[in-house]
Amino acid sequence: MRVLAFSASLRKGSFNSLLIKIASNVARDKGCSVDLITLSDFDIPLYNGDIEENDGIPKSVLDLKKKMEDSDCLIISSPEYNYSVPGVLKNIIDWVSRAKPQPFKGKNILLMSASPSMVGGNRGLWALRIPLEGLGAFVYPEMFSLCVANEAFDPSGNMKAPARSKSLADNVEAFIMSIGKK
Repeated sequence: MRVLAFSASLRKGSFNSLLIKIASNVARDKGCSVDLITLSDFDIPLYNGDIEENDGIPKSVLDLKKKMEDSDCLIISSPEYNYSVPGVLKNIIDWVSRAKPQPFKGKNILLMSASPSMVGGNRGLWALRIPLEGLGAFVYPEMFSLCVANEAFDPSGNMKAPARSKSLADNVEAFIMSIGKK
């Protein structure tokens, strides 16, 4: 199974970037081929219908769309910004959905988040489900939210608490197994 994984945070040292690396390793351990990408590697402008009309869809958007098409599923680790979706991720969804055929339709997606808050970014994941499901994606019902993420990782980027690490691994494994059953 081919997995496309990314963090929706552009910040160096992002808790979501640490979390997606761990989730990617779990998926690899379960036999998946994982393409772990960094969104900042794609020079995607703010969505503007005038750009689309005058110049077409930017190559960077088409490159990301191709990566999505070449994957069997997505794993996204997203921070929560003001109880919702980070602008960079919403912008990417808006751009990529304009390319036809849009690649979210029928795509299996696992959502996760890491936040210093006690909610762990969970409210943002609920907001993120709306556009993804609206575009026809199958968003796995069990999302993973890591609360108090500022205390969750050791200096090497591993989770300190074995129970949290096991919970993440169980979530990723269950997601992968659910796709294999379809």
